[in-house]
Amino acid sequence: MAVGKEIRGKIKSFENTKKITKAMEMVAASKMRKAQERMRSARPYADKIRNITANLAQANPEYRSPYMRQAGGAKKVGFILVTTDKGLCGGLNTNVLRALTNKMREVQDGGGSVQAVAIGNKGFNFCNRIGVPVVSHAVQLGDTPQLEKLIGPVKVMLDAFVAGELDAVYLCYTNFINTMRQEPMVEPLLPLSAARLEQTEAEKSQYGWDYIYEPDAPTVIDELLTRYIEALVYQAVAENMASEQSARMVAMKAATDNAGNLIAEMKLIYNKTRQAAITKELSEIVSGAAAISG
Repeated sequence: MAVGKEIRGKIKSFENTKKITKAMEMVAASKMRKAQERMRSARPYADKIRNITANLAQANPEYRSPYMRQAGGAKKVGFILVTTDKGLCGGLNTNVLRALTNKMREVQDGGGSVQAVAIGNKGFNFCNRIGVPVVSHAVQLGDTPQLEKLIGPVKVMLDAFVAGELDAVYLCYTNFINTMRQEPMVEPLLPLSAARLEQTEAEKSQYGWDYIYEPDAPTVIDELLTRYIEALVYQAVAENMASEQSARMVAMKAATDNAGNLIAEMKLIYNKTRQAAITKELSEIVSGAAAISG
């Protein structure tokens, strides 16, 4: 029964794997709910800043922020890439990295150059592997993203754009739609388009106040736009973390189900092997008894 012993060992191994994947599924489900709450709570902050900035910009049409500077062509492009620190989350990182690669190839085919800010281990390692210059990075963010850990890396890209070293900046992340669906996004972040600062009639009436500026309107507008861009990046990180936990929960559930199917198959094989061995032994006993009596 050497074969049977080997099969029992495999069944035990599959059962242990199933316990691990089931535990990871439950942990991911718990973290997913918290990540979704964090993602939703971050949205009003960016909306408030956007409305206040839009009202200030309309009140001072003669001033144009450097963040809204329109370049002649996107020859020098920066990418803020948001990925996960850990794996075991299905094709989440693969999809956003594929979208990033396609956009980078499009820029390079047009004679442009690219550089990146990597948020997350997977994206950082990917950029190093394919030779994309990484000007700054932030890894090991944990389950709760902290804005102060993101401000430094993002500021490197913002300063480069304001100084004219970059013509455009794109934000790459995975957008959370629902538990079963997450969509890779490559969105233009800079220059800020006028469409981002458009207000509805209800917002215009709600935020149509006359402000007193200190020290002056351009300084306040630039500072608010900086906070707004940081809020957009933070929101992307929060969306990506919610997508990560959802994708990991689905992937671990699939792994648990697959382990259960393998265990059932191995038990069937084991029973068949055991039955064949018993049948063979019975045949040998019967044959031996017949030979003795004959």
